[in-house]
Amino acid sequence: MKITPTAIPDVLLIEPTVFGDSRGFFFESYNQKKFVEMTGLPVAFVQDNHSRSQKHVLRGLHYQIRQPQGKLVRVISGEVFDVAVDIRRSSPTFGIWVGDYLTAENKKQMWVPHGFAHGFLVLSDVAEFLYKTTDYWAPEHERCIRWNDSALNVRWPLKGSPLVSEKDANGVLFQDAEVFP
Repeated sequence: MKITPTAIPDVLLIEPTVFGDSRGFFFESYNQKKFVEMTGLPVAFVQDNHSRSQKHVLRGLHYQIRQPQGKLVRVISGEVFDVAVDIRRSSPTFGIWVGDYLTAENKKQMWVPHGFAHGFLVLSDVAEFLYKTTDYWAPEHERCIRWNDSALNVRWPLKGSPLVSEKDANGVLFQDAEVFP
């Protein structure tokens, strides 16, 4: 496993060691002991989520203001552009985003710690996306920042308009969002 900090060092890209031959491949998608040893993060995951979305679906930018969730995310089918936005007011990277391409082919994962808003855009015809979370979903604490807020200037690799839920279309502007201290 290879772990690479992004431009925001708390957000990590994780590349598993893949063993492949003419029959296919095998890799450990998660190993608690190795994750803790290599990251220094004493993380415990309590919930796994699985979404399937069509091309141009954009989900985000989501977070929970209470019961914040750290997320370990990956794609098992297709391709997405995955984004994390630092919403920790005391952070030197407050209001800055990082993004990377996660695909079934590259098998990369992204660690998005709590204190970040998270979203992704589907680039393939269909994508299946897995999330491991450090706390349970709490809809009463869920918040959404508008995906196209010019203050954040996320450079989504998209021509035209994405397909978004009503909740995502009505997300708040970053300047109005509840953020972490």
